[in-house]
Amino acid sequence: MDKINIEDARVVLSPLDVHSERRPISYELGTTDFVMNFFRLEPGESIAGLFHKHDDQEEVFYVEKGIATFTVGEDKKTVKVKEGELIRFPPGEFQRGDNKDDEPLTVWAIGAPGAGHDPDEVSVLYPCNRCQEETIHEIDRSTIGETRVICNECSNDEIL
Repeated sequence: MDKINIEDARVVLSPLDVHSERRPISYELGTTDFVMNFFRLEPGESIAGLFHKHDDQEEVFYVEKGIATFTVGEDKKTVKVKEGELIRFPPGEFQRGDNKDDEPLTVWAIGAPGAGHDPDEVSVLYPCNRCQEETIHEIDRSTIGETRVICNECSNDEIL
């Protein structure tokens, strides 16, 4: 049995600087079969920052406080998830969660299987400067301190 107080969990931020508080609870508890992250987002902040999909993991988000706005699917449908509601994304579905409201947002993100996802199984839908349209890109975090995306269509390589 492991127990923690959420306020004692360390804060680990995205290298994309899209949120001010993310606490990787699964690391704190040592889970092996699912991943859990806690977010407090100020207005204008994002859970991940990129419109992305996980091919190896489904995700569920629970809105504890506030209203989350999710952009969903390649058609970019907008779905608002209010306090006390949950939303599920199957593996392979594009999504992005943001706080577009004027109030702070508290969200729990839970993914399975695994205590994390394989970075090679994450893709982003991103505008390619060379293709001149939004295309699927792979994420490359091999360079310390940088996040790069590589276009699947033309191999254009960009630093985010």
